[in-house]
Amino acid sequence: MGDSQGRAGEGHGSPAATVFDALGAEYERAFAASAAHRESLERLLTDLAPGSRVLDVGSGTGRPTAQTLVEAGHRVLGVDVSPVMTALAARQVPGAEFRCADIRDLPLAEGEFDAVCVYFSLLQLERDEQAGLLERLVRSLRPGGLLVAATVPVDVSGVDAVFMGQPVRVSSFGAEEFTALIARAGVAVEWTLSALFTPDHPAGAPEPHVFVHGRRI
Repeated sequence: MGDSQGRAGEGHGSPAATVFDALGAEYERAFAASAAHRESLERLLTDLAPGSRVLDVGSGTGRPTAQTLVEAGHRVLGVDVSPVMTALAARQVPGAEFRCADIRDLPLAEGEFDAVCVYFSLLQLERDEQAGLLERLVRSLRPGGLLVAATVPVDVSGVDAVFMGQPVRVSSFGAEEFTALIARAGVAVEWTLSALFTPDHPAGAPEPHVFVHGRRI
């Protein structure tokens, strides 16, 4: 899902890191054709001032998010819990900075970023952790800074599933609840996009996606 399904955190050697270490570049290929993700990025580029500082949470292979932003002249910090994904991103997008870390442990200064992207990187965190992390991320935005978040909008909590042949444990929210969660974190929601996407993978199945764009109040 996007660059980065479920890799906001859980630490090195965690279930999330293990899954995405195993998938590597295969994950990027499976999601490369997501038109909705591209549309979300184009919307973000339209709203960003030149040379903006952007945090990409769950940056995965660096493509398409970090690469698209760097090519548009923005300064990108990507954070991912998977060592394999982080190394791949650094090779593929040398114009960005990438750190292998659990975003929950990374110090974030108040108003540090012009934009924060959270593309599908919350799904392996518990619901209360997702809410707390979103609040921290919003605080790391300057006033009026942009938050872009995407998830698989299903009403589940701590459910065991299989993703591209790998066992995962996921939590998420329905689309309306996810949008409300972002608003409660201090964001004025400006735009949403819903889509159905099937990953290009033998184990891929159609999945709903929702993208939410807004600004720190």
